[in-house]
Amino acid sequence: MSGSPTSEDDLGAPVRLPASVGRVVSLVPSLTEAVAVTAPGLLVGATDWCTHPADLDVPRIGGTKNPRVADVLDLAPDLVIANEEENRRPDIEALRAAGAAVWVTAPESLPAALASLERVLAACGLDRPAWLDAASASWAPPYAGPRRRAVVPIWRRPWMAVGRDTFAGDVLARLGVDNVLASSADRYPKVVPEDLPPVDLVVLPDEPYLFTADDGPEAFPGVPAALVSGRHLTWYGPSLAEARDVLTRQLDV
Repeated sequence: MSGSPTSEDDLGAPVRLPASVGRVVSLVPSLTEAVAVTAPGLLVGATDWCTHPADLDVPRIGGTKNPRVADVLDLAPDLVIANEEENRRPDIEALRAAGAAVWVTAPESLPAALASLERVLAACGLDRPAWLDAASASWAPPYAGPRRRAVVPIWRRPWMAVGRDTFAGDVLARLGVDNVLASSADRYPKVVPEDLPPVDLVVLPDEPYLFTADDGPEAFPGVPAALVSGRHLTWYGPSLAEARDVLTRQLDV
């Protein structure tokens, strides 16, 4: 498995790759799953929040927002993979300053995510996997049904929701669900439920905040609530192959 000497990540930053990538540390749960499913054994470190595959057995290096940089470096990775939204710039810069090659992804749409996955896996020295072909095929047919307007909270205390230019918002739009905050100035604006524009649906994922039937829907009286899998809504990786079917069922309320 070999990579090119220098490539550019999603942000255009040059990443000098070794001739052979044999040790990868992932700071992003979805990318952890992507690498672990594609090349078992390549991953040598992951965050505390990396829950898939379920049998993943690698050293943990802290959270996505607070990775222990020294622990990452101690694993002597050939490549560290990160995400602009999930990970903090100071941590990425600290890793680079210490000599680590860091590849940062930054997709804001489903097509961008599919392309980003192929590129980051190539940076890891991997060929395009079958699950990525399956994901691309699954999402290829356009949605042709009725459309609904929705708000998509991701946190409460304070309430925050999906705003502009997000992967999750694009996924929902491809399922006939239009985010009423898509023109917000912020990607994840703070909101007051009572002040939101009229919606047909409230979409409540189970991460990063664990919304449940008893925690979330009551704040939107009279509006149907769809409890959905946060992994299928926000992760870009092997879960994309089944995400369309899973989310379509969960949005049917």
